[in-house]
Amino acid sequence: MSSCTTPAGDGIVLCPSAQPDMPGSRILGIVQGTVEQPRVIPLEHPRPVVPELLALTAPVSPTEVFRFTAPCAATGCRHFDGTDCRLAQRIVKMQPAIAETLPICRIRPHCRWWLQEGRAACKRCPGIVTEVVFPDEATRQLAAPY
Repeated sequence: MSSCTTPAGDGIVLCPSAQPDMPGSRILGIVQGTVEQPRVIPLEHPRPVVPELLALTAPVSPTEVFRFTAPCAATGCRHFDGTDCRLAQRIVKMQPAIAETLPICRIRPHCRWWLQEGRAACKRCPGIVTEVVFPDEATRQLAAPY
């Protein structure tokens, strides 16, 4: 099985914390909340990334406003160890759950974090943002690729 296909072989594995310029990238949710407690509000359906929409985030980076999904880059990603996403592992280990039940998610059946870490990742996912402007030490450790 390719590291970029689901175990059932029924499709591409998706990264829930992608960059907007990755091939196949789509907007997964909108970042709301506070700097201390961000929350990603999922879109009803992930939307294609178009330059006009990204331009609306100026003067801040699109990753401060949106969370993106794209096909998992697998070995092309600094968080991938050849088998697993280390970012998903660290999120489950280092972040408290923020949801008591599984949040709404349109990519779950194909999500790398779900396939690898299950419910534990999903219960933390709404609190994960791709870009933190002033990260504290815990956030820096969480995002470190090694």
